[in-house]
Amino acid sequence: MSEILNLWAQWLPSLLGGLKISVEVTIACLVLGIPLGLLLAVCVGSPSRVLRTVAVVFIEIGRGAPALILLQFLYFGLPTTGLTLSSFASSVLALALNAGAYTSEIMRAGLLSVPFGQREAAFAIGLSPRDSFRLIVLPQGLRVAIPPLLGYALLILQATSLCFTVALPELVSRANDIGSSTFRYMPVLVLTGLLYACICVPSTLMIGRMERHFSRHE
Repeated sequence: MSEILNLWAQWLPSLLGGLKISVEVTIACLVLGIPLGLLLAVCVGSPSRVLRTVAVVFIEIGRGAPALILLQFLYFGLPTTGLTLSSFASSVLALALNAGAYTSEIMRAGLLSVPFGQREAAFAIGLSPRDSFRLIVLPQGLRVAIPPLLGYALLILQATSLCFTVALPELVSRANDIGSSTFRYMPVLVLTGLLYACICVPSTLMIGRMERHFSRHE
């Protein structure tokens, strides 16, 4: 046991560096993906048939295409067209596109959860449809959507493990390098799993508490 702990102590700085990159990719992906998801959710509910069609097509493609395929396409496919992206940029863009498609459904469910009577009340006091959406529907819809969005953020963090396929030195890539050089795959993968758990388990408990609090319209 002491030998394993000594190995973990040696590997931990490298793995923490990889975890830092994984978290950076996750944050950048969410910064791009969540606004995209909100835009798509609004377009799906738009009275314009063109906007609805474009949004639905984008969502279906984004949800249907595996994140790994998007990663491979952006990193290995785009250079054939003369556009080359770094492994970090490819990872962020691929996961952001995927996140935009999935979070759009979370956003749409949050917006639809706002009681219709509140929209009628906004109309009765003279608010325009735009002001009603901006001041009444959007704040309450986002409140309901926050816990599922945080839960999805954990899935994105885990999905960053796919980025080792495009040479991004994130957590799993660092673990794979250590395993390849030491042939001690089991200990390093156990430590990698523990690092993910140190973030995901407390976050899951926090999200559960937030869900009970934010699920009510007050």
